[in-house]
Amino acid sequence: MDLGLLRKVGHNEQVEVTTPVIIAWHNRKSRMVGDFTALNIYTIPDRYPIPRIHKTLKQLKQAKFITSMDSLKGFHQNVLTDNLEKLLRIIVYCGVYEYLRMPFGIENAPSHYQRMMNTIFPE
Repeated sequence: MDLGLLRKVGHNEQVEVTTPVIIAWHNRKSRMVGDFTALNIYTIPDRYPIPRIHKTLKQLKQAKFITSMDSLKGFHQNVLTDNLEKLLRIIVYCGVYEYLRMPFGIENAPSHYQRMMNTIFPE
């Protein structure tokens, strides 16, 4: 919640869809992860093209200048619509929360992120 990724759903709001949360461990560190498997089954895949690494490297070969950008938690840079927020709700011991930004684990998150990057950095 500190990063503006989640909003607590009010007690007077109707909750129709929630996603269970699991705790994932990596290198002895835990993180909370929404299990969006059920939602992904009903998602129509967005087939937006993701660039191939060899094509990108080939383009860089001809560049005069190269820079890099660190996009912290890239998917979280995409703001969600109200309709999506209602589908991306998670339930935890202290209540129901909805994502305000694209979480990891969503079927079309990579396509949305690539589309956003292509809009920001057109060829």
